Amino acid sequence: MAQNRRILVLFAHPGQRYSRANRDLAQAAIKVRGVTFVDLYAEYPRHKIDVEKEQQRLLDHDVILFQFPMFWYSTPSILKEWQDLVLEYGFAYGKDGDKIAGKLFSLVVTTGGPSQFYQKGGRNNFTIRELLTPLEQTANLCGLHFVPPYTLFAAHSAGEDTRLAHHVEGYERFLGALRDNSLDMDKAGKMPLLSADALPILQGAQP
Repeated sequence: MAQNRRILVLFAHPGQRYSRANRDLAQAAIKVRGVTFVDLYAEYPRHKIDVEKEQQRLLDHDVILFQFPMFWYSTPSILKEWQDLVLEYGFAYGKDGDKIAGKLFSLVVTTGGPSQFYQKGGRNNFTIRELLTPLEQTANLCGLHFVPPYTLFAAHSAGEDTRLAHHVEGYERFLGALRDNSLDMDKAGKMPLLSADALPILQGAQP
């Protein structure tokens, strides 16, 4: 029987008290067995990132997730700072920089706008997957296996109906499937985005 994967969730949200969606997602992740949850803004309020500590976290885990709200078509600033400092030449890429190659990498993203805004001709002109291309290419450069983003659109209004609860429950199943190696990676890789509704299709069995 394959050993369970160890999951690292790096959470970045500078205004958590205003975000029910990301708060609920964070609370769900913390409860999942095998997950190490790191709130980057809480740990580094002055953005003074401990590079050796963060690199060791990467070495100690098999799956790396960035959880964040989409800010100006990118990540919150601390995640960019984290990448600039932690993913060093000789560690994550370049000569002898294969220390995290082979691990899984994915994104857990929320947006303020609805899905129709994120398409050609929509308000934002590009799909979420296109806007996240720099992160996907970062994964490629570091030899990581990119898993399509688990995405919630129109997060501000998701709590007004059943969407948020459904998405949070799906997030728990997504983490469990990554941990237990029950996610169909071939099927997942052919999808632009993942969602709670897609998970039953992708998993061999419900965790």
